[in-house]
Amino acid sequence: MFAAPLRRAGRYPWGQEAFDKAKRENKLIFLSVGYSTCHWCHVMEEESFKNQEIGEIMSKNFVCIKVDREERPDVDKVYMTFVQATSGGGGWPMSVWLTPDLRPFVGGTYFPPEDSAHHVGFRTVLLRIAEQWRQNQEALLQSSQRILEALRSLSRVGTQDQQAAPPAQEVLTTCFQQLSGSYDEEYGGFSQCPKFPTPVNLNFLFTYWALHRTTPEGARALQMSLHTLKMMAHGGIHDHIGQGFHRYSTDRHWHVPHFEKMLYDQGQLAVVYSRAFQISGDEFFADVAADILLYASRDLGSPAGGFYSAEDADSYPTATSSEKREGAFCVWAAEEVRALLPDPVEGAADGTTLGDVFMHYYGVKEDGNVSPRKDPHKELQGKNVLIAHSSPELTAAHFGLEPGQLSAVLQEGRRRLQAARAQRPRPHLDTKMLASWNGLMISGFAQAGAVLAKQEYVSRAAQAAGFVRRHLWEPGSGRLLRSCYRGEADVVEQSAAPIHGFLEDYVFVIQGLFDLYEASLDQSWLEWALQLQHTQDKLFWDPKGFAYFSSEAGDPSLLLRLKDDQDGAEPAANSVTVTNLLRAASYSGHMEWVEKAGQILAAFSERLQKIPLALPEMARATAVFHHTLKQVVICGDPQGEDTKEMLSCVHSTFIPNKVLILADGDGAGFLYRQLPFLSSLERKEGKATAYVCSNFTCSLPVTSPCALQELLCA
Repeated sequence: MFAAPLRRAGRYPWGQEAFDKAKRENKLIFLSVGYSTCHWCHVMEEESFKNQEIGEIMSKNFVCIKVDREERPDVDKVYMTFVQATSGGGGWPMSVWLTPDLRPFVGGTYFPPEDSAHHVGFRTVLLRIAEQWRQNQEALLQSSQRILEALRSLSRVGTQDQQAAPPAQEVLTTCFQQLSGSYDEEYGGFSQCPKFPTPVNLNFLFTYWALHRTTPEGARALQMSLHTLKMMAHGGIHDHIGQGFHRYSTDRHWHVPHFEKMLYDQGQLAVVYSRAFQISGDEFFADVAADILLYASRDLGSPAGGFYSAEDADSYPTATSSEKREGAFCVWAAEEVRALLPDPVEGAADGTTLGDVFMHYYGVKEDGNVSPRKDPHKELQGKNVLIAHSSPELTAAHFGLEPGQLSAVLQEGRRRLQAARAQRPRPHLDTKMLASWNGLMISGFAQAGAVLAKQEYVSRAAQAAGFVRRHLWEPGSGRLLRSCYRGEADVVEQSAAPIHGFLEDYVFVIQGLFDLYEASLDQSWLEWALQLQHTQDKLFWDPKGFAYFSSEAGDPSLLLRLKDDQDGAEPAANSVTVTNLLRAASYSGHMEWVEKAGQILAAFSERLQKIPLALPEMARATAVFHHTLKQVVICGDPQGEDTKEMLSCVHSTFIPNKVLILADGDGAGFLYRQLPFLSSLERKEGKATAYVCSNFTCSLPVTSPCALQELLCA
């Protein structure tokens, strides 16, 4: 898809043509890894790659390869492991120099074009490396081989014996203590700055609370998670005008974001805010979940049913601007707000305008509200990032307004600013569609639909799942594809050489399909999820060291087959697959999947016991593994009101270790064929009847939502 323009620019895609050229001409490879909406990737492109003198140095001395990390996470992970191991940090753009046989020996991230007092410039680095290759080629080759051997040793995850999964209580307690120790008591979150949303931490805390409801530690876990979610939603990381969440905050107050918006954040945050509502009953969290899903559907939704990857941080301030600026689409000057909101507010002090109230609530200042320390390139000078600076109660009291009146004023202000913003040039939209991130978004819509009782969300999740099945799956081989693209007239296109799915594609799609089954009760999604789980086992399972590799075997261009060992902005695939396997076993009766789940936990046992903070999603899954999944079986007519009441009871209760099964009486259906014990369960007195089963042994039946609630919380 990108090969022709890359070659015209003197850069190659990752592939045999570039590798052969490097060997034939005995040239080093310069590998640049980034992604479409990466701000600093754009900066390095403009400053260095488009610089004529630097371009000539690159083409004369190196074979230059450009990789989109979102298309090839396997390549990215191999060389990021190297950069992190040798520099202590990492990020994008990632710049790595390789020998002709693809072994890394020097790497870093962003380089400025020229030398400065604090940084060596990219031009200097290129010249020094080219000189080293000419003068000391043999030494460089030997060094790269030693580095590769060290990386192999460093990245090995697994266990050679029948080690057991680590004890749940020890892992949970350590993870909770580590999270609690890093928690920002005032503003929420788990670092000072930058601050990322980290849904994996919040999901862990919800599970910890559910298992320790009556303890002070359980209460603190819930307080930490709900406070963090409120502070994020009030902050500038939340787009108060255009909905959705930006990627991260550059400060501890959640105020000044890095403005790109990623699909994976929207999917995960929709789940977390829905769970926060499910647990607390506070409508605030339900409103935020709805806000996220509105953004994802409106701005990232493809007409074909899938979801695009991201929106850029940078855009042109006006239609006539020649230079993009970060955040230009989202920020406001005080005079703009005043001009858009000049109307007097009825009932407030004389002269008070909509603008006065709006600016007070959202922290708008005449000279801008962004600290110069958070604006190194002066792109936000005099501008305001909206942040819910004051509470609704204090704002209403300040202006002498009723709460309902204040809400109407703020809503009208947001409506007018949104209309004005629609006239601005939009940021670049990355119209690549990834199986993995679509899986996360399917979970977001499905879980929110179930918890908030919104059928339209469940329908949108089903639409996205249908898109993945049509465009990102090969029925013949049973394999997923990694990506597809928006073409002309919104037609979905594949690249000339389609990229097959990686472990995370299978894991997140399977998770999404399980969530979609529980929300829709359409067994076809369940059947497909179990097919994909079998394919995942075949392609990625490590029978020697246990757990799953991130990529398939057999690609000679990959120096290492890795297993992710960190839950970050996205959870590691092995972390999520533990719960997937337990769900798969509960839906199918295939108990070998439970054994596999335990083997994954055993493979990561040392890390889980020492620094579970690095794997909070896997720590959460450890608890689910040891507590055994409850099969909540509702026997009833799916259209019956009594069945719907029972289902509503399940969906309104946060239970981290449950699967939901509807036994509709169709003995020839998929679930009855998989789980023969369902045939022994019956409706009592003709009413919808619930059973809570563990290891396929069931409780006494109950026929009222209240009795079911008691069983679920027991």
